[in-house]
Amino acid sequence: MKTISTSLFLLLSILTHAQSTFRLAFGSCSQQANQEQLWEEVVASQPDLWIWGGDNIYADTKNLHDLEKYYSEQKNRSSYQQLLATCPVTGTWDDHDYGTNDGGKYFSFKKESKKIAANFLGFDKQHDIWKHEGLYNSTILQKGKVSVKIINLDTRYFRDTVYKYYVVDTLTKKRISYYRTNPEGDILGEEQWTWLEREIKNSSANLILINSSIQLIAQDHRFEKWGNFPKALQRFYDLLARYPNKKVVVISGDRHIAELSKRSIPGLPYALYDFTCSGLTHTWSEVWEEENQYRVGDLIIQKNFGLLDVEINEKKVKVTFSIIGTNSVVHQRVEAKL
Repeated sequence: MKTISTSLFLLLSILTHAQSTFRLAFGSCSQQANQEQLWEEVVASQPDLWIWGGDNIYADTKNLHDLEKYYSEQKNRSSYQQLLATCPVTGTWDDHDYGTNDGGKYFSFKKESKKIAANFLGFDKQHDIWKHEGLYNSTILQKGKVSVKIINLDTRYFRDTVYKYYVVDTLTKKRISYYRTNPEGDILGEEQWTWLEREIKNSSANLILINSSIQLIAQDHRFEKWGNFPKALQRFYDLLARYPNKKVVVISGDRHIAELSKRSIPGLPYALYDFTCSGLTHTWSEVWEEENQYRVGDLIIQKNFGLLDVEINEKKVKVTFSIIGTNSVVHQRVEAKL
């Protein structure tokens, strides 16, 4: 089945749509060998764009032949090919498709891995992604005079080290891992920070959607998150506050759960949302409560993908966040006005 290129599809959108509504679908954590994926449900939702949130395959390997094979298995799946034939694709990666669990800037095959990932995501050889280190990139979805800008961050290629330690839970007697905070550590690297600020500052889009593979707002859990790098997290918030007239929403994956987090940021005239959808093929094997002081609604422990329905009316933006599961069940739906 022939794939529609991102540039052609976006051009057709500009020419044939005057309405000010967008439907963006995204998800993460997809085991390529798993036959029970959610692509039929994604296609049925009729998105304008699919956004990969990371862990697009599970590789964890330095063997480039195996890495290409795993991506090929994912891409050639008939249901995923159906998605490629109906809407463009963009996105980023996380650790398992990067090549090493919890990996950062010292992964020895990151340059080679980036090339394979960029090819999987469908970036042609003229795209800016080939002009710099790392997988970060952006695209614009436009309909008439309104637009949404998608900024895909790379939270792996330049990220400083986090150290894991283990404790034994006194009740369950299970060995549990935690991450030590890296107070001065960085996630994006100076080149990507500069690029990110330029992408935000110069954008005329009605809404900017920032795709971060790891959670930004949620702080109370013990897993990977921006909060493990408090200086970088504050830098991100300060960056948004410098451009209060730009409306920003964050999406994230990684966690094998779905939830919506909301936080007030000093200097921003609207609440910042982080919409986490993760687990296209798998979720937690056990159910437990997890604190998140910023959570809006419920913690969803089901296979899922996310839908963002964006309505733009002059300078007003309304985003409806929907968590969709198997058989297109709507696990949660929340409306937000920015």
